[in-house]
Amino acid sequence: MKNTSSIAHPDTQPDVSRTPDTRRRTLVLAGVTHALHDGYTDVIYVLLPVWRAEFGLDYVALALLRGLYAGAMALLQVPASWLADHVGGRAVLILGTVVAAAGYALAGFSGGAIGLSAALLIAGAGSSVQHPIASSAVSRAYGDAARGPLGTYNFSGDLGKAIIPAALAFGLSIAPWRSTLWLLALGGLAVAVLLALSLPKIASMEQPSSTKANASHRDRRGFSLLLAIAVIDIGVRMGFLTFLPFLLQLKGASQPLIGTALALVFIGGAAGKFVCGWLGQRWGTVSVTICTEGLTAIMIALAVVLPLLPLLFVLPVLGIMLNGTSSVLYGTVPELTPPNRTERTFAIFYTGVLGSGALSPLLFGVLGDHAGPVAATYATAGAALATVPLALALRPHLANR
Repeated sequence: MKNTSSIAHPDTQPDVSRTPDTRRRTLVLAGVTHALHDGYTDVIYVLLPVWRAEFGLDYVALALLRGLYAGAMALLQVPASWLADHVGGRAVLILGTVVAAAGYALAGFSGGAIGLSAALLIAGAGSSVQHPIASSAVSRAYGDAARGPLGTYNFSGDLGKAIIPAALAFGLSIAPWRSTLWLLALGGLAVAVLLALSLPKIASMEQPSSTKANASHRDRRGFSLLLAIAVIDIGVRMGFLTFLPFLLQLKGASQPLIGTALALVFIGGAAGKFVCGWLGQRWGTVSVTICTEGLTAIMIALAVVLPLLPLLFVLPVLGIMLNGTSSVLYGTVPELTPPNRTERTFAIFYTGVLGSGALSPLLFGVLGDHAGPVAATYATAGAALATVPLALALRPHLANR
């Protein structure tokens, strides 16, 4: 695709078209990219038993492999945004997808833990570009109407987490794991080619007309509040999911039923990500956040006290509330961001969220070891309620409250 705009900043020129077709293509391709990279992230869980059997790795080594991928992806979010500032977000998104695919291709050639570690570091580095740049692409394409589309983009990641690991597991049942990984890498290269051929140039963000443009200190304070809510929100989600299987065991659930219960939560969570982004655009960030977090706390408390059968009916609704807040928060990031720093701000936001997702199970786990799973689960409900005053403090910083 020929680019006649500035070489230094090919993705940030003000003459980019924002036709409905361009917006739709941006959203669809950003969603496909999100699905691919989130699928790449979770497919490691399917591969860990295979690598344990193949290379005789212990559990510490397996945990390290997963940690290397997640750590590279989290730590390189901000550098990826810096790179986008210099060479353009579109080019970096395509390059990152190629690098992530190459990492999995190299994993297929590896002969042990060292080779796998290097390959997963490369794959994680490639996947680090997706969240800040694809989120920014959707935000810039839709401007003030981006909250709902960002919720759809957020939902697409859950589709990838469901489809790609399942497809790989099926592939492992009929082909060697190395061949299956090479096919997975080819799928990533196909997405990169699709982006190169079809992804529109990333639009520039329109300068806001409100006083927010002249009150950057307020934006920073508002963004800090938004990030704090997001960090607590993901911590609540990861903490609760850590203890849910143990709660179900205490209620007499079998292992297959525990798997079913988790699936009910995840199905509700995917629906919540899709729906709540659009609700946030209609009703405002603060109202929807208070509603979802308050109901999350109530339903977590119900999960502790309800018998097993009624709990199974509650879990999909709990999943909606547990995951729905994230789409509302992601969709609010552009409102608190200077027009020329969208990628950077999304990178900081996702770094905080990914870091909280990694650390919060450890913190709640310590509480669980000392006070038991029931007390730790109640603590996640209390943490959800702690977001309510933060959301109220955020209200003055938002135009669509």
